[in-house]
Amino acid sequence: MPKDIPTVKVLDLPIAALSLREVVLQVTEWAQTAQRAYAIEAADVHVVTRSRHEPDFGEVMQRFDLICPDGMPIFWSMNRQLPKAERLADRACGADIMAGTIEESSKNGMSHFLLGGSESLLEKLEGKLEERFPNSTIAASYSPPFGEWPEDELQRICQKIKESGARFIWVGLGCPKQERWISNNKENLPPGCYFGVGAAFAFHAGEISRAPALFRKTGMEWFYRLCKEPKRLWKRYLYYNSQFVRYTLTNRIK
Repeated sequence: MPKDIPTVKVLDLPIAALSLREVVLQVTEWAQTAQRAYAIEAADVHVVTRSRHEPDFGEVMQRFDLICPDGMPIFWSMNRQLPKAERLADRACGADIMAGTIEESSKNGMSHFLLGGSESLLEKLEGKLEERFPNSTIAASYSPPFGEWPEDELQRICQKIKESGARFIWVGLGCPKQERWISNNKENLPPGCYFGVGAAFAFHAGEISRAPALFRKTGMEWFYRLCKEPKRLWKRYLYYNSQFVRYTLTNRIK
């Protein structure tokens, strides 16, 4: 992560001590200069804990340029370590970063590329985003094949991004696949900002409803999502949430 961005370590992962607005302005600046590919992640408890629990995934995340505080436990952990005057007023979750960046792009004309998900999801997502942000541009989208990718898939994706001219590339391949893909291919990707955004595609497409504000502010958004998708999420939340608590308590004892 660039030295001029203040960070706080949460389970050894450097999280940017930036507000949502500061994150949007930072990635917009990177996109405007387009010197290289920048890797951006909105890290929740799952991502942070996995980075600690799986050393190879931790190395993947260390190559990211900007890791933002997504989950409330991450936000609280950071503020406990920051001086009172420097504490964050809000968190920067993936869905909000996406919305804020797309809205900001309407001022500078830079466009967006959507990578991941099914064709039907992407079609719905494009329509919803264009309706919500009529002055912004979704240049293109691409649904890669499910399962094992062919050897020339990276080349195909890079070509589509180049042809689109997009400076913001939203990658919704699911964790940890999207993080590994961005990190491992960072040196070969066209210049621009690459975001690992998790469930933001489904949220903005209207396929999954976001938790009410009370759940988000009290750190119970995970419980709301678990109730909505129990079969898919119960193992993740049961395991990684408990591991996060264990690692946090171990760190405090040390």
